[in-house]
Amino acid sequence: MMIPILMYHQIGQPSPRGTYLRGATVHPRRFANQMRLLKMLGYTGVSMKDALPYLRGEKQGKVVAITFDDGYVNVLENALPILLKHGFTANYMVSGLQDNGWAQAKGALPSELMNADQMRQWHAAGLEVGSHTIDHVYMTKVGKEEGVRQLRESKAVLENITQDEVQSFCYPFGDQSLEVREWVREAGYSNATATFRGLAHAGDDMFALPRVSILRSTHLFNFWQKCCTPREEKKRQRKG
Repeated sequence: MMIPILMYHQIGQPSPRGTYLRGATVHPRRFANQMRLLKMLGYTGVSMKDALPYLRGEKQGKVVAITFDDGYVNVLENALPILLKHGFTANYMVSGLQDNGWAQAKGALPSELMNADQMRQWHAAGLEVGSHTIDHVYMTKVGKEEGVRQLRESKAVLENITQDEVQSFCYPFGDQSLEVREWVREAGYSNATATFRGLAHAGDDMFALPRVSILRSTHLFNFWQKCCTPREEKKRQRKG
């Protein structure tokens, strides 16, 4: 069974041409069209924790996992109403920052992250809150002590905010290794997503799950190709 795990970042008005990470912002109208298409094709949109039984082969169904990295306010404002309209759920939050400072350092425009009250609003709407570390760090570069702190403290902070278990993790920058995966497992998470391209399969490492990147330029037909056709499966089989 194949499950597309969609990877979004911001949902809003894309920044001007030439701005760093402009492509990572999907216009709300385009996002709405994508979610509408999934609904028309019979997909159920689920969070990562709800996708796990399908990945383990315990449940069968036409599902798509929806993930938003970082926890931007514009996702709460623009994506949440669309997700709720179609009965879809989603996740990931950076727990210790107020904006995307890590991206501004490379030329991105400032963009605000959800505060505790906004995270509660997201969670109260029935959407999962997953961890994306405290400070959006490169996990392979910080060393074990700091890496484990980023994992454990972020989990604890988010659980205190939501009063719910945090099961899902996402590697900032997609930066991970076999050792880092083990830290995630030991910190009490049940799954983690990376930035490998492709559809997730039963039997994949639950701590290095691939995703389908959705960008500003992903038009509707290309979206359908990425998510809803066996093309990715054939590519994967050829690679062995």
